[in-house]
Parts: sequence; C-alpha cells; structure tokens
Amino acid sequence: MTCPGAGRAAARWLGIALLAALSLGARRSAAQDGPGGAEGRQGPKEIADADAQQALGTPAALPIRVASLSLDKTIVQLTVGFRDVVDGEISKKLLSGLPTVITMRGYLFHESGGNPVALAAKSCRIVYDLWDEVFRIQLIQAGSPSSTVAINVEGVLRNCAEARKLPLVERSLVRDGSRYFVAVLVEVNPMSAEMLDRIKRWVTRPPGSTAIGPGDSLFGSFVGLFVTRIGNADRKLAFRTQAFLPPAPPPSPPPPPRSPPGR
Repeated sequence: MTCPGAGRAAARWLGIALLAALSLGARRSAAQDGPGGAEGRQGPKEIADADAQQALGTPAALPIRVASLSLDKTIVQLTVGFRDVVDGEISKKLLSGLPTVITMRGYLFHESGGNPVALAAKSCRIVYDLWDEVFRIQLIQAGSPSSTVAINVEGVLRNCAEARKLPLVERSLVRDGSRYFVAVLVEVNPMSAEMLDRIKRWVTRPPGSTAIGPGDSLFGSFVGLFVTRIGNADRKLAFRTQAFLPPAPPPSPPPPPRSPPGR
C-alpha cells in the first residue's frame, strides 16, 4: 500500500520539475528575442540582409537576371539593368539636393566555380540642383570620368542604373567552350569612403585592365568584399547573370584575291 506522505512528496517534486521546465523555456525564448523581448526580433530589412549575406556566400546561388554580352574588337562587354535599386525611398533622396552615390561591381566567374576572373565596375554621383531643377551626374567607369545632366529621374536611371556595353574582360582571357557568369552587387550610398576610392582607382585603369591578378586581393573575393558590409548602404541589390559562352570573335577577313600569273 502506498504511503500518503510519499504521494504528496512525489507530487511536490513533479510540480518543481514543471516550474523548472517552464522557467528554462522562458529564458530560451528571451535569449532568442534579444533585448526588449519580441520587440528585439529582426525586422524585414534585417531578415532580407541575412538572406543576402547567405546568398553572397555562393555567387552562383544569387537570383538570375538576363544580361547581354557583346564583343567590341578584343573586349567582351556587359549590358544589364538594375533600375529596381532605386525605389520610392531612394527617389526621395535623389530629390533632396544631397549627394547620392550608386556603385555597381560585376565579377566574372567560371560556371564551374573558383575565384573570379575579372571585375567590371562603375560609380555614379548624383546631386539635384535645387536652383536649376536638374540632376548633375558625375560618372566614373572604364575610360575617363565624365559629367552630364539629367532633367528627371528617368535620365538618372538611364545613366546610373544600367550598365550598357560595360567593358568586362579581354576576350583572350576567356576560353572557347567554357561557360561563365557575372555576379553583380549594386549599392546606393555605400558607407565606406575607402571602398569608393578603390573603385575609382580600379575603373580608371587602362582599357582592358579588368583581369584580377594576385596583387588584386582586395577585389579577389566576392564574399570578403560584400558579406562583411551587408547593411552598410542605404540599399543593396545582388544578382547574377545567366551562364554564357564567350562571344565569338568576328571571322577573319578573306585573303585578297590572287593576281593571275604573268604571261
């Protein structure tokens, strides 16, 4: 026969165990929520940044955006749009009169993986002139810096949110029959002045000097450049192009006609 005292003791120990379990669960929940409880949970922007960070760890896993590749003499050129980096909030900033900077970097990768082969980049600084009601644009890309004026946001997008025939790589550096893709990062108002300066120095190198060599380690790792800087810009956009074969060089001109033998 069971002793009544033993039954009460067992019930008391069961109650203590339940309270301990509930307390442990509450502490775990608070640790996951962070300071402020549920109010400390990640918002949509931070969740999006976390997703971008995970994606940037593997450039091949980025969302695909269709681009076109062309060949100008010996240079492979890239054309792709990224107008969606300018949303409603960025449009308001463009009209504020304060400088807005849009940078774009595109890394050429083998589809099979490995380190990037080349880097193409451009930088655009936009200031809305409140007096003349125009956008003054300073554009830095392959070649020499240039300045232009846009009368509306559409003109800004055309100059700064598209890459049109942007020099990507020397044709001699890519192999016939091999497939490649370009991983692209676009940033609005990146916080690192040092990185902006490096981009300027990179894109003002001589035409065709987009190949990444051992001395270019600062630009050699997509992950090292971008993952640690997630969230350090007003807006980021990351994507990759479809895989492609290098554009075929134009056929060689036919040999000149042979003159008939002399009689």
